[in-house]
Amino acid sequence: MEPIQIKIQHVTNLFSDIPLPEYATDGSSGLDLRAAVESEIKIEKGKVGLVPTNLRVEIPAGYEIQIRPRSGLAVKNGIGVLNSPGTIDSDYRGEIKVILFNFGEDDFIIKRGDRIAQMILSKVYRANLIVTDELNESTRGEGGFGHTGKE
Repeated sequence: MEPIQIKIQHVTNLFSDIPLPEYATDGSSGLDLRAAVESEIKIEKGKVGLVPTNLRVEIPAGYEIQIRPRSGLAVKNGIGVLNSPGTIDSDYRGEIKVILFNFGEDDFIIKRGDRIAQMILSKVYRANLIVTDELNESTRGEGGFGHTGKE
């Protein structure tokens, strides 16, 4: 598998000591993102926090970066990415910030350099919408939420 080149830069040199995103293992699909905070920030239980990464990227056309939660933070602390997955479009050049939500029972402290989320590079397919008067029938039809039951 040949890697896709992504240009990355620090927004400011104040956080250049924080490691760039990296894969934790050879089999990891996501690069770990770290918090670029002065000292620490607190996300109170039941509240939202916007965590800066001090990173900007240039993603090739036809790709996106998805921001996803880290499973360890979710299971141990109830911390998730609120708009999961968050999307970084190929034409966005601003700082990547992560919207975290504290679903847990306690306030959560994020320290400088903590791993807060992961970013995954994904191929994007463009849709060509075709207006029509008819759609093909399916077995499910118009069955919505909970339609298949709890079996």
